Amino acid sequence: MDRFEEMRNFVRVVERKSFTKAASDLLIPRATMTNSIQRLEERLGTRLLERTTRTVNPTRDGDAYYQRCVRILADLEEADGSFTNADPKGLLRVNLQGTLARTFIIPALSEFRDRYPGIELVLADGDRFVDLVHEGFDCVLRSGDLASSSMIGRRLALLHEATVASPDYIARIGMPETLSDLKSQGHQMVCFLSGADDKPIPLDFRVDGKLCEIMLPASISVTGADSYAACATAGLGIVQVPRYRVADDLKSGKLIEILPDFPPDPMPVSVLYPQNRQLSARVRVFVDWLTELLAGLDFAGSG
Repeated sequence: MDRFEEMRNFVRVVERKSFTKAASDLLIPRATMTNSIQRLEERLGTRLLERTTRTVNPTRDGDAYYQRCVRILADLEEADGSFTNADPKGLLRVNLQGTLARTFIIPALSEFRDRYPGIELVLADGDRFVDLVHEGFDCVLRSGDLASSSMIGRRLALLHEATVASPDYIARIGMPETLSDLKSQGHQMVCFLSGADDKPIPLDFRVDGKLCEIMLPASISVTGADSYAACATAGLGIVQVPRYRVADDLKSGKLIEILPDFPPDPMPVSVLYPQNRQLSARVRVFVDWLTELLAGLDFAGSG
């Protein structure tokens, strides 16, 4: 086993905080991973990892070595890519926002696979906050404003949004004509909780060029995009969702758009990755492909 392979194994153990998970990610036996780290520590003459029954953490020397390994491995991959014409190869672990994945990305993945047959994709989907490094993902696709000091990324698209409710809900509460009607008529929102701290997201409206945020009473809070839209269809309150998600329900009458003259701001879609990493060739081509794919789609929601 060469030194670069030892570095790769060590970096993955640090990031996953587990020998078992790291070995699984790299498709090697756990015993091979353990022996690799032991040989590395013996060669360097220092202890790199503190092992407990539940987790693995770097020592002070281990943390310093990890930072250098990340830079060295990124430089190595960049150098190899600069002098070879071969297509990127290897494992690429991606976490996607579920609805975007099912609606747009997965149906087009055969084209990506045909273009880059050497890349093996591992896909996870969800709406929750993801710690890319410790969960072993190379990049994550999310919608919304996702400021984080530990990630950088690229904005890929803007999703036009609509404020909607069910006909049953409107029949019970009334159709608001102005923003003040939302409170005077006694409207409720379905509360969407976002981020690692489950921060409630207010309804927002653009009025005369200015953004107006409104929090309404909410008896139901959700953390997933599918549940959020389903609550509106079930008559549980007002929601603001990307228009493409509800285009069919608006056409069929299952949902009604309210306050169309005061639309929410478009929701950004971004791909994010750890800031202490150079983009590997695998991540770079996937990000470029996503950019190309999403740029060609109509998110205005006209149907």
